[in-house]
Amino acid sequence: MLHSIAVKDYMAEAPLTFTPEMDVMEAIELMVENRFSGAPVLDKLGNIVGILSEKDCLKVALNASYHGTWGGKVGEFMSPNVVTVDADTSILDVARRFLETPYKRFPVLSDNRLVGQISRGDVLRAIDTLAEEPVKA
Repeated sequence: MLHSIAVKDYMAEAPLTFTPEMDVMEAIELMVENRFSGAPVLDKLGNIVGILSEKDCLKVALNASYHGTWGGKVGEFMSPNVVTVDADTSILDVARRFLETPYKRFPVLSDNRLVGQISRGDVLRAIDTLAEEPVKA
């Protein structure tokens, strides 16, 4: 059953995104307001060039303790290696990837363009929805 459900059926569309030039403190504020654990970083052409996670943002505090100033650019703190999933990937395959990696969310691509994000919570929502359906004999 989970094989037949695609990421695009449960992903968050219109995800939060940042640019490398954006102030990291503004990005942190947006993440907190929207309750996101991370978001893709896009260049001016809309290509994913990194991801800014909660873990990356913790570097801001460490940086401030050493240098006495808060902030910097998202590009200074983001992780440049981004693991993505395709919109047509099955929820079961994404659940497996979540178990095999430390990531809490993956950017979702369709034709190499960002179309959403899928989180661990989104996968749980899919499981919960299926568990509510009657079992077919």
